[in-house]
Amino acid sequence: QVQLVESGGGLVQPGGSLRLSCTVSGFTHYAMGWFRQAPGKEREGVACINPGGGITYYLDSVKGRFTISRDNAKNTVYLQMNSLKPEDTAEYYCATRLDYNCAGYARDYDHWGQGTQVTASS
Repeated sequence: QVQLVESGGGLVQPGGSLRLSCTVSGFTHYAMGWFRQAPGKEREGVACINPGGGITYYLDSVKGRFTISRDNAKNTVYLQMNSLKPEDTAEYYCATRLDYNCAGYARDYDHWGQGTQVTASS
Protein backbone atom coordinates (compact mmCIF):
# COMPACT_ATOMS: atom_id res chain seq x y z
CA GLN A 1 0.00 0.00 0.00
CA VAL A 2 1.37 3.38 -1.01
CA GLN A 3 1.34 6.07 1.62
CA LEU A 4 2.67 9.62 1.59
CA VAL A 5 2.71 11.65 4.78
CA GLU A 6 3.52 15.36 4.75
CA SER A 7 4.56 17.50 7.68
CA GLY A 8 6.09 20.89 8.38
CA GLY A 9 3.39 23.34 7.38
CA GLY A 10 2.36 26.25 9.53
CA LEU A 11 1.91 30.00 9.88
CA VAL A 12 4.85 32.29 9.22
CA GLN A 13 5.31 35.98 8.61
CA PRO A 14 6.15 37.12 5.09
CA GLY A 15 9.87 36.69 4.56
CA GLY A 16 9.99 33.67 6.84
CA SER A 17 10.93 30.06 6.11
CA LEU A 18 9.43 26.61 6.44
CA ARG A 19 10.62 23.14 5.51
CA LEU A 20 8.08 20.59 4.38
CA SER A 21 8.78 16.87 4.58
CA CYS A 22 7.09 13.97 2.82
CA THR A 23 7.80 10.39 3.81
CA VAL A 24 6.84 7.70 1.32
CA SER A 25 6.17 4.03 1.90
CA GLY A 26 5.33 1.28 -0.53
CA PHE A 27 6.31 3.17 -3.68
CA THR A 28 9.79 4.55 -3.52
CA HIS A 29 12.59 5.77 -5.78
CA TYR A 30 10.46 7.40 -8.47
CA ALA A 31 10.00 11.04 -9.42
CA MET A 32 8.50 13.12 -6.62
CA GLY A 33 6.67 16.41 -6.84
CA TRP A 34 5.30 19.13 -4.59
CA PHE A 35 2.06 20.82 -5.56
CA ARG A 36 -0.06 23.51 -3.97
CA GLN A 37 -3.66 24.59 -4.14
CA ALA A 38 -5.10 27.85 -2.90
CA PRO A 39 -8.85 28.31 -2.36
CA GLY A 40 -10.62 28.79 -5.68
CA LYS A 41 -7.54 27.97 -7.71
CA GLU A 42 -6.30 24.93 -9.57
CA ARG A 43 -3.62 22.72 -8.14
CA GLU A 44 -0.24 23.76 -9.51
CA GLY A 45 3.14 22.10 -9.62
CA VAL A 46 5.72 23.80 -7.41
CA ALA A 47 8.78 21.56 -7.73
CA CYS A 48 9.82 18.12 -8.85
CA ILE A 49 12.88 15.92 -8.37
CA ASN A 50 14.06 12.80 -10.18
CA PRO A 51 14.96 9.59 -8.30
CA GLY A 52 18.68 10.35 -8.10
CA GLY A 53 18.11 13.91 -6.98
CA GLY A 54 20.25 15.41 -9.73
CA ILE A 55 17.42 16.85 -11.80
CA THR A 56 14.97 19.36 -10.38
CA TYR A 57 12.29 21.63 -11.77
CA TYR A 58 10.60 24.66 -10.23
CA LEU A 59 7.61 26.87 -10.81
CA ASP A 60 8.96 30.20 -12.05
CA SER A 61 7.50 32.13 -9.13
CA VAL A 62 9.42 30.06 -6.55
CA LYS A 63 12.79 29.81 -8.30
CA GLY A 64 15.57 31.06 -6.04
CA ARG A 65 13.37 30.79 -2.95
CA PHE A 66 12.34 27.12 -2.77
CA THR A 67 14.60 24.07 -2.89
CA ILE A 68 13.47 20.48 -3.36
CA SER A 69 15.68 17.64 -2.16
CA ARG A 70 15.38 13.99 -1.20
CA ASP A 71 16.99 11.45 1.08
CA ASN A 72 16.38 8.04 -0.48
CA ALA A 73 17.73 6.23 2.57
CA LYS A 74 14.88 7.77 4.55
CA ASN A 75 12.33 7.64 1.69
CA THR A 76 11.74 11.34 2.30
CA VAL A 77 11.50 14.37 0.05
CA TYR A 78 11.81 17.93 1.35
CA LEU A 79 10.76 21.36 0.24
CA GLN A 80 12.73 24.18 1.81
CA MET A 81 10.79 27.40 1.42
CA ASN A 82 12.53 30.71 2.08
CA SER A 83 11.41 34.31 1.66
CA LEU A 84 7.79 33.23 1.81
CA LYS A 85 5.21 35.58 0.35
CA PRO A 86 1.49 35.88 1.03
CA GLU A 87 0.84 34.47 -2.44
CA ASP A 88 2.58 31.24 -1.38
CA THR A 89 -0.29 30.58 1.01
CA ALA A 90 -1.93 27.28 0.04
CA GLU A 91 -2.39 23.65 0.91
CA TYR A 92 0.78 21.85 -0.13
CA TYR A 93 0.79 18.26 -1.34
CA CYS A 94 3.50 15.82 -2.20
CA ALA A 95 2.95 13.28 -4.94
CA THR A 96 4.72 10.48 -6.73
CA ARG A 97 4.34 8.81 -10.10
CA LEU A 98 5.38 5.49 -11.62
CA ASP A 99 8.09 7.09 -13.71
CA TYR A 100 11.65 8.27 -13.29
CA ASN A 101 10.97 11.56 -15.07
CA CYS A 102 9.33 14.62 -13.62
CA ALA A 103 6.00 15.95 -14.84
CA GLY A 104 4.34 19.27 -14.21
CA TYR A 105 0.66 18.38 -14.13
CA ALA A 106 -1.28 16.88 -11.26
CA ARG A 107 -2.95 14.40 -13.62
CA ASP A 108 0.41 12.78 -14.26
CA TYR A 109 0.84 11.71 -10.64
CA ASP A 110 -0.50 8.50 -9.18
CA HIS A 111 -0.32 8.87 -5.43
CA TRP A 112 -0.84 11.83 -3.12
CA GLY A 113 -0.38 12.84 0.46
CA GLN A 114 -3.10 14.38 2.58
CA GLY A 115 -1.70 17.91 2.37
CA THR A 116 -0.27 20.42 4.82
CA GLN A 117 -1.31 24.06 5.15
CA VAL A 118 1.22 26.82 4.60
CA THR A 119 0.19 30.36 5.47
CA ALA A 120 2.41 33.41 5.04
CA SER A 121 0.70 36.31 6.74
CA SER A 122 1.41 39.12 9.15
